[in-house]
Amino acid sequence: MRLISAQGEQLGIMPLAEAMAKAGDADLDLVKISPNAVPPVCKLMDYGKYRFEQTKRDKEAKKNQRIVEIKEVRMSPGIDVNDFNVKVRNAQRFLADGNRVKVAVRFRGREMAHTDIGKRLLEKFAADCAEVATMDKEPKLDGRHMTMFLSCRQNKETKK
Repeated sequence: MRLISAQGEQLGIMPLAEAMAKAGDADLDLVKISPNAVPPVCKLMDYGKYRFEQTKRDKEAKKNQRIVEIKEVRMSPGIDVNDFNVKVRNAQRFLADGNRVKVAVRFRGREMAHTDIGKRLLEKFAADCAEVATMDKEPKLDGRHMTMFLSCRQNKETKK
C-alpha cells in the first residue's frame, strides 16, 4: 500500500505490516484514504482528532446556513378585494422573513372553465408583491390548481 505521512509527504509503497509498525511507532492511526486505488492509499493521522475537527466544521457550517421554507397562500378565483389584500400582506411578511411563497388558486366545479381569471389573479398578486419579491415560476395549471412561486428579492441580489 502507498503510505502518506501525517505532514502529507509520501513515504512510498510498503506492505501492510510495515505500515502498521510505522503507525505504532509514531503513535498515530493508519487510515485508508482511497481503498479502491492500486495500490490502496493510507495516511498516518490521529483519527480521533480528525473526527473532532470534522464534527466542529460541520456544526459551524450548519450554524451559518439558513433553511428556506416554502409557505403557501391559497385562494379561489372569486376572492374579494379585502381578502386578497390580506393574502398579499401575509405573503409579503413571509417573504420579508426570507421564505419562498407558493401562491395557489384552487378551481372548483365550473370555475375550471375560467382559468384565465385565476391567471390574472396570480399576475396581480405578483405585481402587488413586486417590491419585495421576484417570480420564480410563472403561473402554471396543474390539475385543479394553478400555482406560482415567489422568492425574496434580497436573496436574489445577495447571490449575484
